[in-house]
Amino acid sequence: MTKVSLEGQVAVVTGAARGVGELLARKLSARGAKVALVGLEPDALKQVSDRLHGESGFWHADVTDHEAMAQVATEVKERFGKVDIVVANAGVANGGPFVESDPVAWRRVIEVNLIGSAVTARAFLPVLMESRGYLLQIASLAAITPAPMMTAYCASKSGVEAYAHSLRAEVGHKGVRVGVGYLSWTDTDMVRGADQDEVMRELRQRLPWPSNKTYPLGPAVDRIVAGIERRSSHVYAQWWLRGMQGVRGYLPGIIGAVGQREMRRFEPRLKGVSTGLVGAGGAADEQHQQGISP
Repeated sequence: MTKVSLEGQVAVVTGAARGVGELLARKLSARGAKVALVGLEPDALKQVSDRLHGESGFWHADVTDHEAMAQVATEVKERFGKVDIVVANAGVANGGPFVESDPVAWRRVIEVNLIGSAVTARAFLPVLMESRGYLLQIASLAAITPAPMMTAYCASKSGVEAYAHSLRAEVGHKGVRVGVGYLSWTDTDMVRGADQDEVMRELRQRLPWPSNKTYPLGPAVDRIVAGIERRSSHVYAQWWLRGMQGVRGYLPGIIGAVGQREMRRFEPRLKGVSTGLVGAGGAADEQHQQGISP
């Protein structure tokens, strides 16, 4: 597919304070894009914005708040004159046994990852239709394969994948392209936060290669940028994820059988697994929910 130059394009990135969102903002800016950063941590967003190469701005907003995101879309359009690219990247995660999970944290994963992505698209689609732009929805390997101890995250990422595929058919005739981005375990605060729990870390290490590795952030984001330049329908941050699409129909049965053995093995240790949101981004979201200023 033909590449689209990012020079002069206006890109919105949610969850831009760190990790994938922060590095993506830097790489888009380095290619000449004007970047609007959206997230819950204004100080961190300002630091990211100050380090970008070209024109940028930041907006403090909860992606699950429709009124706030609609206001962000209006202000970004007023500031830059248009919006060409929106990357719905904001996300949180938790882990642990479903029966003993924190119901508030479990629900919040669904709200941020699925509802927040839809709220983001609802706010920005009118301006994307004007520019015949591109919406990239960040999903995960968790959209392709189920995993025990990750019920909320898998449900949310499966949901955004299905939602984005459905949306692609709705808005394509209006000139808006919609893509889904897939990442395996990538070196971010979220993954490092999950690995702080010994059981979750060991379970991940017992996954079959290549899904048991943690992949460097830089090459993953480079692949995402290339997908944005091509307005791709599917963007794979690690090379082998494309091949998972062909076998995904077999995975629930395999995981169901193998996962039972693993859960039996780890059962005596499951009581101590943390069930709250993980990583620095999770902590920021919990502070937001408690009304504590970041």
